[in-house]
Amino acid sequence: MLKGLGGLGDMAKLMKQAQEMQTKMAEMQDALATMTVTGESGAGLVKATATAKGELTGLDIDPSIFNQDDKEVVEDLILAAIKDAQSRAQEKSQQELAKLSEEMGLPAGMKLPF
Repeated sequence: MLKGLGGLGDMAKLMKQAQEMQTKMAEMQDALATMTVTGESGAGLVKATATAKGELTGLDIDPSIFNQDDKEVVEDLILAAIKDAQSRAQEKSQQELAKLSEEMGLPAGMKLPF
């Protein structure tokens, strides 16, 4: 179709690839919003669930930790579980991005905007 136009054929191919990448990135963003990870602390006494985008969606606290004298410990466990869930969400997001990059034939370790 674009034979004889020199580098324009390559440019059209690059534009098509960029468009495909944009579509796949949008699909991945949607998928990350539905994937969940669970972080925990205190040997599972506190569990925080988040989407792979890092949005906290749930918190599960074992009733055995509710003791008025341990209020600060409980608060620390809750924060630790949330941080763990957010960290796992970040890891999941990076794994999915790496998978997408590989499928598109991009060099390993290439940073994509996100």
